[in-house]
Amino acid sequence: MAVISGIIRVMEKAARKAGQRLRRDFGEVEHLQVSRKGPADFVSKADQRSERAIYDELLAARPDWGFVLEEGGIIEGDPGKPRWIVDPLDGTSNFLHGIPHFAISIAVQEPKLDGSGWGEVSAGLVYQPVTDESYWAEKTRGAWLHDRRLRVSARRHMDESLIATGTPFAGHGDPAEWTKIFNAIAPQVAGIRRFGSAALDLAWVAAGRYEGFWESGLSPWDSAAGCLLVREAGGFVTDWRGISQPICDKQILAGNDALHSRLHKALAAAIKS
Repeated sequence: MAVISGIIRVMEKAARKAGQRLRRDFGEVEHLQVSRKGPADFVSKADQRSERAIYDELLAARPDWGFVLEEGGIIEGDPGKPRWIVDPLDGTSNFLHGIPHFAISIAVQEPKLDGSGWGEVSAGLVYQPVTDESYWAEKTRGAWLHDRRLRVSARRHMDESLIATGTPFAGHGDPAEWTKIFNAIAPQVAGIRRFGSAALDLAWVAAGRYEGFWESGLSPWDSAAGCLLVREAGGFVTDWRGISQPICDKQILAGNDALHSRLHKALAAAIKS
């Protein structure tokens, strides 16, 4: 049985409050007011309401912490205190098309001790409102789904592995590079999936549902919590050079402990070709 810390309880309370609103709005998705903020990149009233609900809860619990918000941008707090990294609706396009696969992602990032910027992620939570699944992790305390300990998949063979990805779309990403990577990995694995939520893709790697995941061009709020989940579940997360960053977003390759290196070898060879 997991002993849930105060910080995880704060995050879960905020996510569940916002999740209730998202479920309600999802049931009325055809009535949402939607504005365009870029090609194939939508922001809805539901997205904004979710972020506000999360912000209000987190601010009340830790009034001196800063924020990195997908919609609201950076809000400075006490520079000696952690900050929240929030994606109020990861999978907005799914949401707006009535596809029940989206999540809320909240992470805590610690300031560097020397005051030179931001360092490790110490806590993260990915909440899927439709299924009521709450994935959470804390540094050195493991990754969990509710009160069940998570471990990455035990599969050791590429031809048994299911890999997730995010595909380029409407001005986002590099289709030529992605195609090279896909052509290198796809013939070696049991399947490749693209479901449209990087936060959930990473949570599912942590839960052993996928053996790996790759994508480029993400933002910190997409992957901050997910990176910690995978690592605390025994997996590896790096950029495409094989370097582990506190938050991998511009380039991210996640995998279980046996297959990450093989996936990295295939990816690195592909992008050099």
